[in-house]
Amino acid sequence: MIAVDSSSLIAYLSGGRGADVDATALALEHRQAALPPVVLTELVSDPALPADVKTLLASLPMLEVLGGYWERAGLLRARMLGEGRRAPLADTLITQSCLDHDVELVTRESDFIAFAHAAGLRLLAARSVR
Repeated sequence: MIAVDSSSLIAYLSGGRGADVDATALALEHRQAALPPVVLTELVSDPALPADVKTLLASLPMLEVLGGYWERAGLLRARMLGEGRRAPLADTLITQSCLDHDVELVTRESDFIAFAHAAGLRLLAARSVR
């Protein structure tokens, strides 16, 4: 299973190019793509989201929120902030979902690199990670 970030899924759906789009396409093709709950929330928040994209999103498995998730996410964010690192709330929640399920995150957002260094998040295709 591979978690897909909204940045890569949006790039894939809009015909973008890149290693993250290729990884997203492969994960979808092999039914290995999963969504962290926050990613689903980000994507369905678009009032102009096409019906076929809603159907695709509904067909994807979601990473389950495990017991203690909210506390672990808060502690992760506190550690990041305490180290002087950026820790946007949504990115922290996505990271914690991936850590809880021991899955890689496909993303094109370099903001996740700090989580890779500080918390061991495994990234696939982030711009500065190759």
